[in-house]
Amino acid sequence: MMTFRDKTVVFNAPKVMGILNVTPDSFSDGGQFNKLDDALKQTEKMIASGATFIDIGGESTRPGATPVTLEEELDRVIPVIDAITERFDTIVSIDTSKSEVMLEAANHGASLINDVRALSQPGALETASRLAQEHNIPTCIMHMQGTPETMQDLPRYNSVVDEVIEFFRAQIERLTANGFEYKQIMLDPGFGFGKTLDHNYEILKRFDEFTQFDLPVLAGMSRKSMIGNLLNKGITERLAGDICVNTVASLAGASILRVHDVGEAADVSKIIEKLNQINV
Repeated sequence: MMTFRDKTVVFNAPKVMGILNVTPDSFSDGGQFNKLDDALKQTEKMIASGATFIDIGGESTRPGATPVTLEEELDRVIPVIDAITERFDTIVSIDTSKSEVMLEAANHGASLINDVRALSQPGALETASRLAQEHNIPTCIMHMQGTPETMQDLPRYNSVVDEVIEFFRAQIERLTANGFEYKQIMLDPGFGFGKTLDHNYEILKRFDEFTQFDLPVLAGMSRKSMIGNLLNKGITERLAGDICVNTVASLAGASILRVHDVGEAADVSKIIEKLNQINV
C-alpha cells in the first residue's frame, strides 16, 4: 500500500501505469501525443482501459537521447498536467530529473515523481524530499548505468542483479536520511538503461529479489529492444512479447507495470489478482 497525496493504492495485484510522452522524439510514441487534444484523448483511453497512473514525460530518455532545456520541458508537460488533473480522477506521475519540473508539476497536481536519474541532478533530492514531507508525494528511484547519451556503450557488471540491489539499498538509506518516509519510495531496476539483452533477462528472471525491501517495484519493459531484438520484431509488433514479460514480472511481485498498451496490461493484472485470491 502507498499513498499519493490523498489517494491510497493497495498493490494486491500489479497496477498499470500508462505512458504519455509529450515529446517529438521518444522511441515508440514520439510526436503522437505532444498536442494537447491528442494527449487528452490518449489519457481518457488509458484510464478507461484500466490505468491507475498516467506517467507524463517531456524529455526522451531513449538510448542516445540528448537533454532538453528546462523551459522546453516545462512548456511540454505543465499544460498537459493541468488539463488532465482538471478532467480526470487519476494519479499523475511526472517523469523528470529536473528539480524545477518536479516542483512545478507538483504545484499543478502531479502526485508521483518518476526519476530515471534517481534524484542525482542539482536540487532534485531536496525538492523531492520537500514534496514528500509537505504533500505526501512519493518518488520512484530507477537504476541506470551511465546516462541516456552513453548508457548503451558496452555496459558491464560483475552481477547485474546484485549491483542493482546494492544501488537500491544505498538509495533507500540516502532518501530516508534526507526526509523521506520509508513508504514514500518506489523502486525500478531500469530495464534497458545501461543493460545488455542478457542483463535485462537476468533482471527479469530474478525480479522477485527486488521485492525484499517491501516497497513497490515498477517493471518498465514496454516495447523495448529487449523484446524487439530477441524476437526480431519492430516497435509496433512487440505486444505479445510485452504481455509475456509483464506476466513474468507480475508473477514475481511487480507492483506497477509501466506500459504503452494499457488494456492488455490490465488483463494481466486481473488474472494475477485472481491467482492471488486462490488458496491452495
